[in-house]
Amino acid sequence: MLDICLLGTGGMLPLPYRYLTSLMVRYNGSNILIDCGEGTQNSIRIKGWNFKPIDVICITHFHADHISGLPGLLLTMGNAERTSPLTMIGPKGLEKVVNSLRIIAPELPFDIKFIELENESEVIEICGLKIEAFKVNHRVTCYGYSLILDRAGRFDVEKAKALGLPVQYWNPLQKGKTVTFEGKEYTSDMVMGADRKGLKCTYCTDTRPVPSIVEHAYGADLFICEGMYGEDDKIGKAKEHKHMTMREAATLAKEACVKEMWLTHYSPATNRPAEFEDMVKSVFPDAVMGKDRMEKELKFED
Repeated sequence: MLDICLLGTGGMLPLPYRYLTSLMVRYNGSNILIDCGEGTQNSIRIKGWNFKPIDVICITHFHADHISGLPGLLLTMGNAERTSPLTMIGPKGLEKVVNSLRIIAPELPFDIKFIELENESEVIEICGLKIEAFKVNHRVTCYGYSLILDRAGRFDVEKAKALGLPVQYWNPLQKGKTVTFEGKEYTSDMVMGADRKGLKCTYCTDTRPVPSIVEHAYGADLFICEGMYGEDDKIGKAKEHKHMTMREAATLAKEACVKEMWLTHYSPATNRPAEFEDMVKSVFPDAVMGKDRMEKELKFED
C-alpha cells in the first residue's frame, strides 16, 4: 500500500488557502517527499503527519517555489532529534544548491546523502520502492518522478511439493533468495508465479507536454500533473513559460492510460480550479481537481 498526500497545489507563490506544490508518500514506515516549497512543513503539520521519518526528498528543479521551504524543514527534522541519514535526489548541482540554502541551517544532527541526476532517466531503489526519475521540458533542468512498488507472483505450493522442498525452504524462496537442499540449488522462479500488478504513482510539474511523460506515467494508478492554466487561450503563455494547460495535462493522462489524474500547481490567478472541471473531464473523465492535503491509499488489486 502507498499512502499519497498532495500537501500543496499552488504554483509560483503560496496563497492563504493554497500552499506550494509538494507531495508526500508513506510506505512501510518511510516517508518520501517530492519538492519542498515555502510552507511545506506547515501543511505537513496541519495534515498531522510526522517530519522525523522523512527518509528521501526528491527535488524536481531549482526554482524557489519548489525548494525554498527546505532549510526550515531540515531544521525542524533536526529539532525532532533525527539522527538517521537523509537521502536527497535531484538534478545535477543538487548538493551545491542545498548547501547554499543550509547557510541558514548549518548544524544538523544527521548526514545528507546526495544523488544527482544527469541522464534522461534513472532508477533508484530505496525504502523498498523504485524511484524512476525522468527529464521533462522546463526552462531549467527538471525531472518528473514515478514511485513504483513491484509485486511478486504467488507462491506455488504444488511446484514446491513436486520439487520435494521441505517447508522451511519455502519462505526464503518467496523472498527471492536461493536455497540449497540435498546438494542442489533452488531459485525463486522455480516456485513463484508470474509477477502481479504492482502500484505506481507519477508526479510531474513545470513542463511542456513531452513524450517522456506519457512513457513514464503509462498505466499509473495515480498521475499527478501540473495544470498551471485553465483557460485554453493561455496556451501561448504556457509555451512561453514552459508550463502546460489543464487540457494538455488531461490529454497526457488519456494517452498514458492512467487510472486517475490529480491536477496541481495552479497559477495564483486561478482562484477556483473547479470552474474548469467539466472541461478537464471531457478530455479525461477520471480527473480530479487537486486540493491541499488530498489523500489516497493505493492498494494492490485482489
